[in-house]
Amino acid sequence: MDKISFDDFMRVDVRVGTVTRAEPFPEARKPAIKLWIDFGGEIGEKKSSAQITKHYTPETLIGRQVMAVVNFPPRQIGPVMSEVLVLGLPDGDKEIVLLTPDMVVPDGGRMH
Repeated sequence: MDKISFDDFMRVDVRVGTVTRAEPFPEARKPAIKLWIDFGGEIGEKKSSAQITKHYTPETLIGRQVMAVVNFPPRQIGPVMSEVLVLGLPDGDKEIVLLTPDMVVPDGGRMH
């Protein structure tokens, strides 16, 4: 495992936001969901997509808080410009489970 400095870690800006809108993403190569996430006043609403269809539907994501890296450059994912990287972990079947706070916190809060 490569070691990084604390300064390297601090450059990755991981924030919490609330999913305000979610839609199926049938154009994706692998099943995915398009997400609109509100990170609060400083950052605002950002778009992303995530391959999370095994455990989530668009309807179950609305209002859910998620963790995302907000300071990567935008990345084109098919017809969607992804502005943040939503974070998750693989379950026993390698399907993604979203990282979320275990209680409601203010949107835009930075992980530390």
